[in-house]
Amino acid sequence: YAELKAEDFALNRGGALYKLNYFGGPQRESLDRMTETLELAGKVRQSIATFDFRAHVDAAQDQLADERTSRIYEAALSLRPKPGTTLEAGKRSLSWGKGYAFNPIGFVQRVKDPNDPQLAREGYVMADGDFIWNPGGALQTVAFTPVLVPATSGVNTDLGASGHPNPAFKLYALYRDTDLDFAWQGRGSRPARYGFDFARNLKTNLEIHGEWARILQFAKPVTDASGRVTVETGDATSYLLGLRYLSQGNTTYIAEYYHNGTGYSEGEADSFYELVDAAFAQPQPNPLLQRALALGQGSYIRPFNGENYLYFRAQHPDAFGVVYFQPAVFALVNLDDHSFQVTPELQYTGYKNVELRLRLYLLHGGASTDFGEKANSRKVEFYARYYF
Repeated sequence: YAELKAEDFALNRGGALYKLNYFGGPQRESLDRMTETLELAGKVRQSIATFDFRAHVDAAQDQLADERTSRIYEAALSLRPKPGTTLEAGKRSLSWGKGYAFNPIGFVQRVKDPNDPQLAREGYVMADGDFIWNPGGALQTVAFTPVLVPATSGVNTDLGASGHPNPAFKLYALYRDTDLDFAWQGRGSRPARYGFDFARNLKTNLEIHGEWARILQFAKPVTDASGRVTVETGDATSYLLGLRYLSQGNTTYIAEYYHNGTGYSEGEADSFYELVDAAFAQPQPNPLLQRALALGQGSYIRPFNGENYLYFRAQHPDAFGVVYFQPAVFALVNLDDHSFQVTPELQYTGYKNVELRLRLYLLHGGASTDFGEKANSRKVEFYARYYF
């Protein structure tokens, strides 16, 4: 597809992330950005072999920068010597976990953007396989997926420390209409971790799903308000519980509670925000500022780095009798500091091979809160996408 996207940001000049992101540059109240994207996917089959790829190119322009990026999201060769057996090598974007907005057991994939969970994501270079059996009876299907995700100085460099093969696997079972997965990743570039997920339809229009993950000896840098950093190491547990409900009026509701065991508590986040405020209140440059800028390049500015979140989405197709018109709204709430984001959305797909979408992001929160310290307080986004 080819996409043209326009965005208008109302910047939050009092927010900690604004101060860090725009330090040393022009100070602005708003920002207008235009992004052009081209994504091309293809697949070739010959006998037992299949090669598929997905390439992504984009260019973005605003009042401060002009950036261009190009990436191969996926490019992998797979062999299927017999039914139920697949061997694969190349760059692949896996999708582990049953969560819609978050995936605690997504050990070998890049993190979803909860604002757009269905966007294609760049994969990792890996070797993997799928081995599927159908025992019959209550245990209808079993599948085993072993994975190697090597990290070297030139391959999968953002996975963690280089020099590790990073083995992992997922074991899937369909048992009495319940989907179950057990996932494991060995110690290597990142700490070892394991977990499971499940999904089941309680009724034809009501599904429940969940995930649970344990990360062993996870190291988390924590700062106090003076900029003194200590590294806390211990086991971290993340989990998710969600529902998907289709009403008689054809409205789909999705709700998920997510606990992020690797995130920062409200008190830990407060210390970071206090550090940033103190650093920018003093004459520059100063030692606090250098510490704040260094921390601003790490885990403190990861999206959704708090501990407890609620995600909610409602969407209704063919609303108001207009075919191909779908309004929706979704919200993300930090349950610890009660800050939140609400995003109404309008989507229209009535033109052949064309998708139009308009969104308004509204962020609300006071000082020292997750959404109150973001770099922007509002964003309007419109894109037109043409599939070919």
